[in-house]
Amino acid sequence: TRVSEARAHAHAPASSKSATELAYSPKRATAELRHSSSIGGRAALSPMKRDDAAAAASPLAPDHHLVDDDGGRDRHSRDRLRSFLSNFNFMSPHISDEARVHSSSSRISLFLLVAVIVAALFSVFSIFNRLNAPYLCRKDGIALHCPRVKEPPSLWENPYSATTSWKPCAERRSGAIPDLPADNETNGYIFIHAEGGLNQQRIAICNAVAVAKIMNVTLILPVLKQDQIWKDQTKFEDIFDVDHFIDYLKDDVQIVRDIPEWFTDKSELFTSIRRTVKNIPKYAPANFYIDNVLPRIKEKRIMALKPFVDRLGYDNVPPEINRLRCMVNYHALKFLPHIEQMANRLVSRMRNRTGTANPFMALHLRFEKGMVGLSFCDFVGTRLEKAVMALYRLKEWPRRFKDGSHLWPLALQKRKEGRCPLEPGEVAVMLRAMGYPKETQIYVASGQVYGGQNRMAPLRNMFPNLVTKEELAAKEELDDFRKHVTSLAALDFLVCLKSDVFVMTHGGNFAKLIIGARRYMGHRQKSIKPDKGLLSKSLGDPYMGWATFVEDVVVTHQTRTGLPEETFPNYDIWENPLTPCMCRA
Repeated sequence: TRVSEARAHAHAPASSKSATELAYSPKRATAELRHSSSIGGRAALSPMKRDDAAAAASPLAPDHHLVDDDGGRDRHSRDRLRSFLSNFNFMSPHISDEARVHSSSSRISLFLLVAVIVAALFSVFSIFNRLNAPYLCRKDGIALHCPRVKEPPSLWENPYSATTSWKPCAERRSGAIPDLPADNETNGYIFIHAEGGLNQQRIAICNAVAVAKIMNVTLILPVLKQDQIWKDQTKFEDIFDVDHFIDYLKDDVQIVRDIPEWFTDKSELFTSIRRTVKNIPKYAPANFYIDNVLPRIKEKRIMALKPFVDRLGYDNVPPEINRLRCMVNYHALKFLPHIEQMANRLVSRMRNRTGTANPFMALHLRFEKGMVGLSFCDFVGTRLEKAVMALYRLKEWPRRFKDGSHLWPLALQKRKEGRCPLEPGEVAVMLRAMGYPKETQIYVASGQVYGGQNRMAPLRNMFPNLVTKEELAAKEELDDFRKHVTSLAALDFLVCLKSDVFVMTHGGNFAKLIIGARRYMGHRQKSIKPDKGLLSKSLGDPYMGWATFVEDVVVTHQTRTGLPEETFPNYDIWENPLTPCMCRA
């Protein structure tokens, strides 16, 4: 009130005391407020009138300023409301500066609020995707817990409609006329050392029979050479049924158990360079043997072929030679009865582990120390583990290791191209994405896994029903097999061959021989060959959701389950025997 009086004295003559008193009477203030409200926004209030109106509207003003009569109070309330609403009339061209500032602030606040809401929604969506990523399937220490996936109808076998167009046709033909020379008309004898592990030796034996057929020579029963890794001195007759082998092939190739008696210096055949053919290239054509090897055999009568790993091609030999190789692989090479019987017992135990008949999966897990080192891939581990592996690689493969500076880019490139062995945890995530439940019974065919139980923990946690032959059989049952490491490998081979589903994790002779044999038996049995390039890309993408990962895995592997495949130049008949060894049904 004092401030209002001071302003009034500044604008009015000093002698006009009565006028000043009249200006600040309640009725005069009410009248001026009504007059200013009736004018509206056409003219701005004078400083005097703004002060009077503010004093009249102030909640601190005395009560008698607001009380005149009932009609005046109603009109005064309406005028105040109209004045209040005029402050929010944003479209008025005569809006006050304060209202414009308030309007601009409101718009900025609204924009910031919308931006915050959009950012929050995007963050929630990103966090959901990250938490839903396949490698974050709810981690619990070193264990993984991935969501369940609905089991597809073809989980345990290939669709029937896709497996009925081909049938095996490499068996011995009944009533066939033998195509063999007389004993005194043979071109000579060949002798080979089958090197490597059981499966590499198996391929060498098949190729030896084919080469003997090409050159029309007699084959001396191959010797299984001791390997640096296997360190096993198993003989042919310790693993395979020799009588069945010779009898089944008697119409195609002549095979003898031992070196002829007339050749007295047998040690010369193993050591003498004069008795050895060493210049055979890999995947040599049939003509190479006829033009380069056969003349030396005719001259010396007996020759050893060494080395003999992958020394015969596939598409550069006659079709009947490839068919003969399939005959040896799928029909002539038969394991000894006691190996077959033990394998059948293991299969029976796998099918009845739940008390009722259940299907089972065989997993060939190639993650031994030697395989990890030879792959030159990088795997998760501590600095100490990586340093120890580097020293191991330097010792075993010094030429490839060099100074080690080039290995990191090489490891990244190999993983990107899908040329690295799958780790147990990666296998677990892949199988869960395919729809295999936690209760799946899995037979593991593997050596000592690099990293031990810690490395196996993610796989064992997600699929606890993992067993090996050592866990299925009593110690006494396997004692006879431990005398020959190759016999233990034969048990793994047969159990994997007879499983409902076979899963490989890396290349090699074991896996491709199993897949080829299961295809030869009719393509009905499911044999999964992972797309490691896809898995590397997907598991390395932190923004890929679980549902997207599942869809990619399922769609990609629909055609990677051992179904009939077209052959191509330089194809491997051990993995895909379709054209030379199978016929249209």
